[in-house]
Amino acid sequence: MLKLFTKNVLETALNEQMTEHLGHEKNQADPDRESTNVRNGSRSKTVISDAAGEVGITVPRDRESTVEPQVVKKRQRRLTEVDEIVLSLYAKGMTTADISVHFAEIYGSSVSKETISRITDKVVAEMNDWANRPLDPVYVAVFIDAIHVKIRDGQVANRPVYAAIGVTVDGHKDLLGLWVGTGGEGAKFWMSVLIDLKTRHRGCVLPRLRRPQGPARGRDERVAANNCSDLHRPLDPQHVPACVSPGLGCGETRHKPIYTAPSPDAAAAALDEFEEKWGATHRAVIRLWRNAWNEFTPFLDYDVEIRTMICSTNAIESLNARYRRVIRARGHFPTEQAAMKCLYLVTRSLDPTGTGRARWTMRWKPVINAFAITFGDRWPGAETY
Repeated sequence: MLKLFTKNVLETALNEQMTEHLGHEKNQADPDRESTNVRNGSRSKTVISDAAGEVGITVPRDRESTVEPQVVKKRQRRLTEVDEIVLSLYAKGMTTADISVHFAEIYGSSVSKETISRITDKVVAEMNDWANRPLDPVYVAVFIDAIHVKIRDGQVANRPVYAAIGVTVDGHKDLLGLWVGTGGEGAKFWMSVLIDLKTRHRGCVLPRLRRPQGPARGRDERVAANNCSDLHRPLDPQHVPACVSPGLGCGETRHKPIYTAPSPDAAAAALDEFEEKWGATHRAVIRLWRNAWNEFTPFLDYDVEIRTMICSTNAIESLNARYRRVIRARGHFPTEQAAMKCLYLVTRSLDPTGTGRARWTMRWKPVINAFAITFGDRWPGAETY
């Protein structure tokens, strides 16, 4: 059945491309047209698909041999396009049943859910290689966060999926890995994520690893000793309600004098001023600042360029938004592996070639100079970047 489906898809695409190239449907050429090029029969060709095996197709020809087929190119024998269609639809949140119905509606051929599942299983080995790949020796920062996915294991339950984004020395974002937790977010699993990162790159994370609040705090100091990382958690606007009330307005604007202060004393004065104005009505926000003050103040020791770079969580939140879009479309996953396959395919779809990693910031030269000065004892030589 998959062979028939593959044959129908390829032949439909080849015929449509021929129609577009010639400018008319089969046997409907305008007698007054300028071109003399028309269809000139067809030829048989056998292509090989990883999922369907050998598939015999009919390739249309034109009289002047000017058409350049794109779906199955000239002299091409191995086929991956159909498999990529399945993987792309799976990455967009469609279930195996949804994909099967989609093919039946669009191409007129049905493919079983089991066949779709076998195609998606092809990425498991690739996913495992990606998850265990060696990492760069130095990352200027690593941002860690978790999202929650519904996985059916006897019964449907929320499971955390941890994601870590590293910023390379040349300023590119690199997704370091995805890890599925066993229950709610906890210090023990956070520790295992950090240890996995440590064993995979044997190097340094210069300023810190961002992490959530909670009991993992005590564990981070051990990771710092082993991983030569300075783990600080600045209390930036993302840790404070963005708009806690109409009176307080935008959280980032109101809190900016605190986290952009030139020194701890100036930041303390800005916090006192903030408390004087808003403390009576927003005690929880003030308490949040006071409780985390000792962890926040080391953030002010960094150069302003470093602070600007590590203050925002936009990159990982943008990634999480893509994941959540697919998670909402799926509802829940039947197994942990199904969830990981889907999230990995989403990750792969963001950068299919692996060569287009976006820069963290366009102003990277001032940032890299600040890092080189602040962490001169651990900064790599110029020849390495």
